[in-house]
Amino acid sequence: MKVLVAMSGGVDSSVAAARLKQAGHEVIGATMQLWPRGGPDEAGGGLSAIEDARKVARLLDIPHSVIDLRDIFHRTVIADFCREYRRGRTPNPCVRCNQLIKFGVLREKAAELGAEFIATGHHARIERDGASGQYLLKRGADRQKDQSYFLYTLTQAQLKNTLFPVGHLTKSKVRELAAALGLPVAAKPESQEICFVPDDDYPAFLRDAVPGAAEPGPIFSEQGEVLGRHRGIMFYTIGQRKRLGIAAARPLYVTAIEPERNAIIVGQKEAVFGTALVAADIRWIAGQPEPELKLKASIRYRHPAAPVQLTPMDEGRLFVKFAEPQMAITPGQAVVFYDGDTVLGGGTIESREGSEIWLK
Repeated sequence: MKVLVAMSGGVDSSVAAARLKQAGHEVIGATMQLWPRGGPDEAGGGLSAIEDARKVARLLDIPHSVIDLRDIFHRTVIADFCREYRRGRTPNPCVRCNQLIKFGVLREKAAELGAEFIATGHHARIERDGASGQYLLKRGADRQKDQSYFLYTLTQAQLKNTLFPVGHLTKSKVRELAAALGLPVAAKPESQEICFVPDDDYPAFLRDAVPGAAEPGPIFSEQGEVLGRHRGIMFYTIGQRKRLGIAAARPLYVTAIEPERNAIIVGQKEAVFGTALVAADIRWIAGQPEPELKLKASIRYRHPAAPVQLTPMDEGRLFVKFAEPQMAITPGQAVVFYDGDTVLGGGTIESREGSEIWLK
């Protein structure tokens, strides 16, 4: 079996390639060059990542190539990231990258090279249901590193020829295997949260990438009182407490962002909680679940999944009602639905509903 492994230069994808080679498969290593032209060397797909992947490929004696996807990555992921922030939303570019780049463009490249499968270092699992024959996306064995949240857009066709060779392993076991194999990335630190934002400095990135990003405006209380000035709405997110520049008797949190007024709304912690949300662009991995199925939903990465009820709306949207109030439901983020360890699908949060006071 011929497999193209997306080698990021990290320990997970390196061990994924090694395990596939040990299993006797014909393995091709490929590193996506994503960001940026003339940008920071340490960014995802940067020169250091490419060199680390090359070192591992040489050690494993597998061919390795660099696939330049910088232009399409900028058009489909980075430009969308900037547009969403301008709209007062907080996007999740990793979801979009997985959907369009890793399991979209790279999958096509793999087919051109004659590879039957594509493999990555994601901490997630794929199983095939014996009764229906459908492919199921499962949480990774290591709950602290589980990345299934970012993969809810995967289709049956994509899952059919995708492998996650480290999904059933803990992160510590992955590092142990890497050390035993003598891989030079065995002790390499975790990559930053978003690969194209150097040092995880969102304000600096947005200030450079989006003209007019740093346009100051008013910070209002929920009663309409002007409490201060913000540095630009793109630098704030729902639930944010720090760096507001407001003196108050009790901590204040961002409760809403209003791009049409270039305004930030703040309130006390109670006001950040919501009981429901509206989600759009819904994707189901193995078909829409039965109405009686008891589901849970997660509103951001590593957020504990909570019981929900789903009600279909117009234009394919969903009304998602939580059994318990959730803090910082954030437009632009993904809401992902689970049945136990199985990822059923997800969508993009459009709005928060039900902001009654729920703190006990």
